[in-house]
Amino acid sequence: MKMSHGLCLVYVLGLAACSSAQSDWQQSNASNTISAYQEFLQKHPNTPQSVEARNRVRALQDEEGWARAQQVNTGQSYQSYIQEQPSGIHVAEAKDRIASNERSTAWLAASATDTPESLQAFLQKYPHGPQTDKAKARLAQLTGFRVQLATFHSEQQAEKTRDKLQGKYGDVLGSVVIVTGAGANLHVLQSANMGQGEANSACAKLKKDHLACEVIRDGNS
Repeated sequence: MKMSHGLCLVYVLGLAACSSAQSDWQQSNASNTISAYQEFLQKHPNTPQSVEARNRVRALQDEEGWARAQQVNTGQSYQSYIQEQPSGIHVAEAKDRIASNERSTAWLAASATDTPESLQAFLQKYPHGPQTDKAKARLAQLTGFRVQLATFHSEQQAEKTRDKLQGKYGDVLGSVVIVTGAGANLHVLQSANMGQGEANSACAKLKKDHLACEVIRDGNS
């Protein structure tokens, strides 16, 4: 009789424990916070709901970490998210945001420098992206044209004239070069590669001094 009473007592306590866990689980669900689920796990670490409670803690921590990263919105904040949540559901997006921020920073630097070299370096590293068309358009403005100055059959005469033009008009022409054409029988003097506006301005200055010139597209552009 005593044994039967003891078994009944164990059964009743078990029912009470189950009832308590279920009630606490419902409260945790209603709160749906990390602290609520952690409190449930402290009280009921080995119940059927404990696995779900741990999953929800991880999911909420992931969302909180992602929200912090988005609020700061820097490459470092997204990198911190990846370090804190290496298996988080937003890792791929965080990597995309890091790449986008790096590209935007590089574009700001290239456009601030605003030289053919800086723009070409940017395009080489980032051939695709929202700033690519802007970089190409600006590069086309800065390069792609030359001022054609004179044509000689004599290489010696071409070199002599080049030196004179370089000395007097180097500030607007840049480096005057000799381009060989027509089976090496012609030696053409041309300015450095420059933007169309610069080329037009340089040619206009030379024409004021009664020198012949022509703005042409650079064959390498």
